[in-house]
Order: sequence, then C-alpha cells, then structure tokens
Amino acid sequence: MIVGRDVTGRLVEIIEHVISAPCEGVLVEPVGGGRAGVLVLAGSSGRVDTERCRVLARAGLTALSIRWFGGDGQAPGICEIPLETFVAVIDLLRGTVRGRIGALGLSKGAEAALLLAVHDPRVDAVIALSPTSVVWANVGPGVDGVRHPYRSSWTWQGEPVPFVPYDDSWTPADPEGEPVSLRPLYEQSRRTFADAAGAAVIPIERSAAQLVLVAGGDDLMWPSLTFARELAARCASAGRPATLVTSSDAGHRPRLPGEGPADPSDRFRYGGTVEADAALGAAAWPQVVAALVGDPGVSG
Repeated sequence: MIVGRDVTGRLVEIIEHVISAPCEGVLVEPVGGGRAGVLVLAGSSGRVDTERCRVLARAGLTALSIRWFGGDGQAPGICEIPLETFVAVIDLLRGTVRGRIGALGLSKGAEAALLLAVHDPRVDAVIALSPTSVVWANVGPGVDGVRHPYRSSWTWQGEPVPFVPYDDSWTPADPEGEPVSLRPLYEQSRRTFADAAGAAVIPIERSAAQLVLVAGGDDLMWPSLTFARELAARCASAGRPATLVTSSDAGHRPRLPGEGPADPSDRFRYGGTVEADAALGAAAWPQVVAALVGDPGVSG
C-alpha cells in the first residue's frame, strides 16, 4: 500500500498490483476500489505508465497500464498490433470495477484508444492526449522483424487498419546531431499520400464514448492540435460534441497534476516547456476526471 496526496492535498491510500495477463502491466487502485476504470496507454516509448496510474488512482479511479509492444511474444515495434490486445484489457477492467470504463492514451497510445472506442462499445470515455485523426504506418518492426515496406500500426480481426505511409523523401531541417522535429514529416506524408489519408481517417463519430482531446499548439512531434480539431469536428457532425482543451505554447507531452516533467530527449524535439505542458495538463484535469467518472457537471 502507498500513501500519497491527490491534487487537493488530501491523503489517499492506493494499492498496486503487478499483472502478467493478458499483458505485462500494473493495476493501481484506491483502497476500497475505484469508482471507474481506465486503461492507460503510453506512446511510442511502450512503457508501463505506473506514474500516471498512481495519479489517476489518487483521484479515485482504478487505472491499468500495459506494455502493448516490445514485450515477450509481442512485436518489437508498433507494427500490426492487434486492437484485440486492448479489448482483452477492457475485459479485465470490466471484471474489476462496476462503474464506467475509459481509455486514456498519449500520442500513439491515443491513436490506439480512439480506435478501441470505435470497435468496442464498452468504452465510455476516451482521453486523447496529443492525438492523431488518422492511422499511421508502423513505427519499428513487426513480429517478423521487418520494418519495410510500411504496414499499418494496427489490425482488427486479423486485417490491417488502413493507414498513411511515410514519405521517405523527407529530410529533417534540424542541424545534424541535434534533436529532430518530426512534425514536418507527418505533414508532408499526409499531403503526399492524400488518398491513403482519406481512407485512414479514424471514424470516431461511430463511437458513443465521451471524448476529451488535449493538444498543444507547439507540438513538434506531429500536428496534434490540427488533428484534435478534426476529431472534434467529426464528433460534432454526429451530434456528440467533444471537449477540446488546448494552449498555444504547450508541446507534445502534457503533464497531469501530480506528474513530474517529462524526461528530456536527445533524439526528438517535442515542443512546449515544462511550465506550459504542466499548465495544459492542469487545465484539462477537471474534464479528464469528469469524463472518466461520468460527471455531467463539468464540461469544456
């Protein structure tokens, strides 16, 4: 048992459980159980996000994070990952909590969470941090160890989900040896493969899940604010407005209250600042919790 403070300073006791099935991961819950459950998906780091689960557990939620690639028996990269991987985790959460079930993902994890909500109607809410509005090609090799030619990041019922490939003619403008911004790569690839991009749109309007989108205008990894606005527009067209929380100076890695700063990188430029990323997470926090627990009194 771990004793910590929530964002109001109140002492909260939480319990951590290491799990090995259906995937390697950790389940963190307040003593006495959570009032709702949430699947937590990290981005392309592939890590089990214990810190984020602890923050959510201190807010009264049962939070479960898994390693969805790079583990035993899994693809070493984000390549043709079965969305059924996440469906199995929803099964586990459904057997653990009585309340709502949500999915919270960052970046590629948000891509997975959005697709999961399209295919699994048991997902009541999606919190998409720095999301994309289209499915992208693989990042790294599949179970066969092959990176090229490009394949989808995801499959559903054994079939690849339509995707946008990367334009290999792109070269970074950043000085050699310096961290790279990949945003221009994603923008160029979408223009180059416009037909594929049209087929790869995430049809979030097909999901009844409550949607909270969190995106920074200074995201240098990909244009998440543009993507978030596109997702919000698709929801609005179906008569289910989404909540969009944004700021012009935040980057790719918003931080929720109680989380420390994201680790620095010598490979990529993520944009934003420590202060701006924390401020965006703090601004989104009431909407995040409200969507996960089903509180209609808080809106964006």
